[in-house]
Amino acid sequence: MSMRARIYRQSKPAGQSGQTMTHTWVLDYGQSRPRHVDALMGWTGSADTQSQLRLQFPDQDSAVAYATHNGIAFDIEIPAPRIRRPKAYADNFRYDRIQNWTH
Repeated sequence: MSMRARIYRQSKPAGQSGQTMTHTWVLDYGQSRPRHVDALMGWTGSADTQSQLRLQFPDQDSAVAYATHNGIAFDIEIPAPRIRRPKAYADNFRYDRIQNWTH
């Protein structure tokens, strides 16, 4: 029994402010077999090699076309729209500032 693949847009790295790698779409295969812990070394492993694959595509349509052509069942995760508000350094010194002054 295989899991459904997941198609999603790659998210922004938490430690960086840039949007460089956020335009690619990723196809991740699901975990179809359980993982097991090796008794000798304590490493976690699995006989499922498809769960290690991450395929990247330039857009959503390419990822869907690949999955459809190869008979892969998939779910698409549409990212929520980001609301970006412009900020100004002068807003830190406004007289009607809502947050507490920290320094």
